[in-house]
Amino acid sequence: MKDGGKNTVLRACVAKAVDLAGLVDYGADSIVSKTIIDKSVGTITIFAFDAGQGLSEHQTPYDAFVQIVDGTGIIIIDGEEIAAGTGSIIIMPANIPHAVRAKEKFKMLLTMIRA
Repeated sequence: MKDGGKNTVLRACVAKAVDLAGLVDYGADSIVSKTIIDKSVGTITIFAFDAGQGLSEHQTPYDAFVQIVDGTGIIIIDGEEIAAGTGSIIIMPANIPHAVRAKEKFKMLLTMIRA
């Protein structure tokens, strides 16, 4: 669904119960992502990280909410490594450097609120 500009919703999820982890598959030596919602107020994206993959250190002007959906990921916030397993949540605060690293395969849901 698209209403012009930044306003999309993954049709597979509209008015249906879907398996969150099943929305994205692991890819060899890669990070695979699928945007579930992308609107001017925020985004919801699911990621699948193969072992050894990661997102380099960066920062954003908004808080980011992460939920680990499968496996265990390493979230680095302001230089501190935090191991987060299936079912764990963590908030990466705005304007603080953060990164993500996969020692093993894992999936995470990222929710970014732009406010």
